[in-house]
Amino acid sequence: MKRVRLVVFDLDGTLIDSVTDIASAVNRMLARKARTVAPLPLDTVRAFVGNGARELVSRVLAQTGAQVPLDEALDAFLDEYRVGLLDATRPYPGVVEGLDSMRDRILAVLTNKPGDMSRTILEGLGLAARFLRIAGGGDFPGRKPDPAGLLMLLRETGVSAGEALMVGDSGVDVRTARNAGTRSAGVTYGLDPEGLAAAAPDMVVDSLAVLAGRLRAEEL
Repeated sequence: MKRVRLVVFDLDGTLIDSVTDIASAVNRMLARKARTVAPLPLDTVRAFVGNGARELVSRVLAQTGAQVPLDEALDAFLDEYRVGLLDATRPYPGVVEGLDSMRDRILAVLTNKPGDMSRTILEGLGLAARFLRIAGGGDFPGRKPDPAGLLMLLRETGVSAGEALMVGDSGVDVRTARNAGTRSAGVTYGLDPEGLAAAAPDMVVDSLAVLAGRLRAEEL
């Protein structure tokens, strides 16, 4: 087994717990654009996160029956979310410790969340400097599980697919890894545990601190 030189992390559900802020922005958007629609519960919004903002808003409109053009609703959601990116968003337990334990590796982020928002959040949480690259929606062609973003990171770092690991909380992340030829690791605490289990990642961990220990143990 080759040593893992590059570890690429999903963002929402893997590094950060952001669902409260996303749900708040969704409901502020609905209050602006569809005033007769009731606010959506947190758990409903949670199930819609992971495939990018457009897909999130599309699912919200379908769920609520709100008669709002998708592009108009998307713009309103992004406006609302930008003003509340860090209201309640925090790293998951074990994330800071895990990242600190992997400082001897190249670390990067690959997310379907817009790239500017992703960088703003990680900078605000004091985590951005730990990553060589924070790549989000708009920074690479397509979106996960399209492997274009992960392949871009492999090229930029000069790391082979066999020396890279994609870490995420959903089947989308596992499929992204497979499509790029890398290994995958799944975290159990994220947004889509059922989808993650069905996709069968190469390893499953309860925290990034545990992941760091697993990677060290593989090298002994």
